[in-house]
Amino acid sequence: MRMALALAQAAADAGEVPVGAVLVNEATGDVVAEGANAPLAGHDPTAHAEIVAIRRAAAALGNYRLTGLTLYVTLEPCAMCAGAISHARISRVVWGADDPKGGAVVHGPRLFEQPTLHHRPTIEGGVLASEASDLLRGFFRARRGTGVAPAR
Repeated sequence: MRMALALAQAAADAGEVPVGAVLVNEATGDVVAEGANAPLAGHDPTAHAEIVAIRRAAAALGNYRLTGLTLYVTLEPCAMCAGAISHARISRVVWGADDPKGGAVVHGPRLFEQPTLHHRPTIEGGVLASEASDLLRGFFRARRGTGVAPAR
């Protein structure tokens, strides 16, 4: 999670909403891929940290199924990211800050609880939550009144 927080800080430094993600092989502890929010830089609304990390891991492993991996992400995944996590068959998801407004795991649609979902990862929230929340709060506090509408 500390690596994900460092990626989130790098995203903030680049003007992106500070969210970072790291995919780790559960058996070896090796980092398979990482990602940071980049929708502004990439002109891509799907470039959330989780999606960036998932795309990189799939390319690195030569497989769209990412079983045996744990995703560490600094913010509760949104519906788009939760859907991608399920499709990729990621085994476990660990996040820092809850997202009551945009989250889709324990908030909103609670996607992993839907009976039609083909895969449900093990989930754990609140890991280094205060650090992740502080980073997000500081980012948005600095942006207030600037006229810049940050993307997730």
